[in-house]
Amino acid sequence: GIDLQLEAELAELPEEEAAEFRGSATSALVDVAGRLAQALDLITFFTAGEQDTRAWTLRNGQTALDAAGAIHTDIARGFIRCEVVNWQDLVELGSHAEVAKQGKQRLEGKTYVVEDGDVLNIRFNV
Repeated sequence: GIDLQLEAELAELPEEEAAEFRGSATSALVDVAGRLAQALDLITFFTAGEQDTRAWTLRNGQTALDAAGAIHTDIARGFIRCEVVNWQDLVELGSHAEVAKQGKQRLEGKTYVVEDGDVLNIRFNV
């Protein structure tokens, strides 16, 4: 089992001390969350706006339209297309513009199967 009180206390410690106490770098909660995501066959996709970046989960095999619906029903209803970049390309190259300039951005439709780590910019009409 997981001792939530202990995990809460370890979360207050500097990372090195907590890792030393646990005997590993990851908390039991992170470990459980990872195993749960695997068991449920979940993937993570991201949306990155001017103000914030958010992570969302979908079941493996779900589409861009499902992703749009996870964000908001109006976005799914008005779905036009979606710009897709890989999060690693975005971090490496620094901006959506640079990723697009290097030809690493794709335009996809409703049926595109979202992959783990995709950053989606969904174009829609309301």
